[in-house]
Amino acid sequence: MTLQEFLDALKNRGIEPEDRIIDQLNDYAFYLKEYNEKVNLTAISEYEEVLDKHFYDSLLAVQKDLQGTLVDVGTGAGFPGVVLKIVYPELKVLLIEPIGKRCVFLNSLIQRLGLKDIEVINTRGEDYSLEHREQYDYVTARAVSNLNALIEVCGAMVKKNGYFICMRGKDGRQEIADAKKAIEAMGFTVENIANEQLFNGDKRTIAYFKKEKPTPLKYPRKYNIIKKNPL
Repeated sequence: MTLQEFLDALKNRGIEPEDRIIDQLNDYAFYLKEYNEKVNLTAISEYEEVLDKHFYDSLLAVQKDLQGTLVDVGTGAGFPGVVLKIVYPELKVLLIEPIGKRCVFLNSLIQRLGLKDIEVINTRGEDYSLEHREQYDYVTARAVSNLNALIEVCGAMVKKNGYFICMRGKDGRQEIADAKKAIEAMGFTVENIANEQLFNGDKRTIAYFKKEKPTPLKYPRKYNIIKKNPL
């Protein structure tokens, strides 16, 4: 995916980033490749692949004009959280990442790009969720963990009428159907499911789960219990 193809694809989705945003995304891509040569952050670091499989993939999550607060759980090298922050600079973003070397990169990246109202927390999603219930407008997770477990880990952080944005692969609709019990138990309804496609043809499933009622206080459970006995 060339830069022009990337920009054309975004325009088709109603996103037309200004030059400052394009410059930040380019700097992000080049810095990721440079840093990845010293510290293994991602298997995908070549510029045109980053545009498609990281940046464009991250922006497939945007089905609404994102405003307010967003938590990205298991953000890795910043996907989708940093990309969403760049494109929606008024968004307040929290990046949760359990691996320390990735957190070091993220903090360096944030400083390099001059981003504000974005923070990196070196912890696991379930641990953060226990102390920060019903606080955020959006929680995102990109192809992380089993969906039944993931929604329990992430769901309690979403405030009432907020959204858990679930980014899955080609089998996402079946995963969502299989997670019906967990979705309902955590207080969510499925508002929308979209079938998407990367420039290279890879399939994606994006779901918006809306928090209709508070998550019961018994959730989330400890992760070893979640993993052993998912909802």
